[in-house]
Amino acid sequence: MVASLMPEEVAEALRKSGGTNAGPVLLDVREPFERDTAAILPSLHIPMNDVPDRHAELPRDRRIVVYCHHGTRSEMVAAWLEQEGFTDVANLTGGIDAWSVKVDRSVPRYF
Repeated sequence: MVASLMPEEVAEALRKSGGTNAGPVLLDVREPFERDTAAILPSLHIPMNDVPDRHAELPRDRRIVVYCHHGTRSEMVAAWLEQEGFTDVANLTGGIDAWSVKVDRSVPRYF
């Protein structure tokens, strides 16, 4: 079962890492038009349908926190990554929408 992290937990992990490579990698699996509207930075952008072809770009030695708009697509991608042998994967509960509300109101919300 995929771990879920609240936006505040992810923000704290990023803060503690100080922007170093010790912190989690945020993986944005939304479509390009969504990313053009809003993004959590820094993050790696690989649209959901491209993940199977591009998963080799992901580190295996760091936690990967997958996010989308509300958390459904990212949960599916996180589960797939676990099936592919990634051992430290989590889903951002509520996606970027929850991040906008609970962590960073400067990140635009969209519908």
